[in-house]
Amino acid sequence: MCTLVLLRRPGSPWPLLLAANRDEMSGRPWRGPGRWWDDRPELVAGLDLLAGGSWLGLNDFGVVAAVLNRQGSLGPDPRKRSRGELVLEALDHADAAEAARALSGLSAAAYRPFNLLVADNRDACWLSNDGRWISLRPVPTGLHMLTALDLDDPASPRVATHLGRFRAAQPPDPGRDEWGDWPALLAAGDGDTQAGREEAAMCFSRLDGFGTVSSALIALPAPGAEARPRWRFAPGPPDRTAFQEVAL
Repeated sequence: MCTLVLLRRPGSPWPLLLAANRDEMSGRPWRGPGRWWDDRPELVAGLDLLAGGSWLGLNDFGVVAAVLNRQGSLGPDPRKRSRGELVLEALDHADAAEAARALSGLSAAAYRPFNLLVADNRDACWLSNDGRWISLRPVPTGLHMLTALDLDDPASPRVATHLGRFRAAQPPDPGRDEWGDWPALLAAGDGDTQAGREEAAMCFSRLDGFGTVSSALIALPAPGAEARPRWRFAPGPPDRTAFQEVAL
């Protein structure tokens, strides 16, 4: 179960801040953010070497996209298209709202259930596929969390444990390269992972090899600003891996 944290602040110098922890089997091969696709030179994203898609990416137009599995749908299905394709398709667009509308028209049955976030410095949209329908909803202003359930769903132990902590935390100031309390919150290991209670932990590692394999912090500047987007990436569990600047 991956986790996204999104702070929308219209009118701020940094109107969109995003944090993400990726949970995956440790043996699944991947590469960190880069320009891996010759046919998509405007895209920087992590590369899933198994299926060829991505879990999180940003394009040169300032659109960010991230995909998460819905509850009970971990792993690929050879009869379905890879959910990692959705990130690439979203980042083919120069506008988040336009991308979300386009992807909302896809066949829900073609993919395993997913949550897809598409955002830029003006809009943020959440697409949810329950296997039958794809629903498109705007993400309100303020701070929100998305896991394998619905946006800010208190039925998620991770949301129930950490949403209030993020809302009370000092947010990042990317212009000063200060990331506030967010890196420490991404590394929080609340929950007894040995007993299989990792649902409440932001960062965890299970004995079977499933756990948090990377972490990201992304900031988008206001329209017309001289600042450029910022992306810091930890190529391992954030409780023991330093964040590095991604060249954009």
